[in-house]
Order: sequence, then C-alpha cells, then structure tokens
Amino acid sequence: MRMKIEILMKKYKDNLFATAFNICKSSADADDAVQNTFIQYYTTDKQFENEQHIRAWLLRVVINKAKNINISFWRRKSVPLEDYIESLVFKTPEEKNLFKEVMKLPEKYRIVIHLFYYEDYSVKEIAQILNLTESNIKVRLNRGRKLLKKSLREEWIDDDE
Repeated sequence: MRMKIEILMKKYKDNLFATAFNICKSSADADDAVQNTFIQYYTTDKQFENEQHIRAWLLRVVINKAKNINISFWRRKSVPLEDYIESLVFKTPEEKNLFKEVMKLPEKYRIVIHLFYYEDYSVKEIAQILNLTESNIKVRLNRGRKLLKKSLREEWIDDDE
C-alpha cells in the first residue's frame, strides 16, 4: 500500500514535527528532519500493510533523522528552548510547566513519553517503532514519569515558599 505524499504531509507533518522537536529541541532542525523523512518516503519503493504501518514508519524515520541531526558536526545554532516555548500557545500555565519539564527529560525518556501521551501509541507499538522490547518501553515510561513527578513536586514546593 502507498499513499500520496501530499495526503501524508497534511495528515502527519505536525505530529512528526513535534516528535522531531522533542529530540532536536530546535524548530529549524525539526523541520529538516520532517522534510527529510517525507523525501525518504517519496523515494522509497517500500510497500506498507496499511496506513498505521505508514505512520509508524514515518515516526521511526523522523526519530532517526532527528538523532542524526543532533550528532552532526554542522548542527546550526538553534533557538533557545525558552524562546520556542514562549512562541507556543498553552491553555493553562500548568500545561506550559509540564511541557518545560518533559523537555528537560533525558532523550530516551522524552521520546517514549511523547509517543505514549501525545501520539497515543501503545507500549507494543512504541516498542516496534523504536526497535526495543515492551518491557524496556515500560521501564522508560516508569522512569520518565518518576523524573517528571519529582521535578514537578520540586516546582510546587518552590511555588509554596
């Protein structure tokens, strides 16, 4: 199965951007990762089982592209995270604080938390996307949640003082 690239771009570019941004912490680099992902889809001859398979493949590719950008020698100067956060619209101050804390997590926890909570993937699906075991994904989710809970608790304590 193949879908037209225009349809995929309209449908998934925002999700792919959010995933790439979680890794790169730079909107310019995330844009590059998304663009390169769609180029790879366009140039590949791979046949997919269904649309869900295409979505998972796109996410796997954008994650790899973003990681490659992070380790590249020529990585451009990125917009500071604080500047990017200020450009986003949050419904509540709590959402903004949660986003900040998620972005502070180590990459291996941040990616899993993003796929689970923001992209609504199951543990099994995340394991397939990241080529890890389900138990590894559960451990990363658990550790990521604990780190978030600890950092948010410290923030609440600071606010009370």
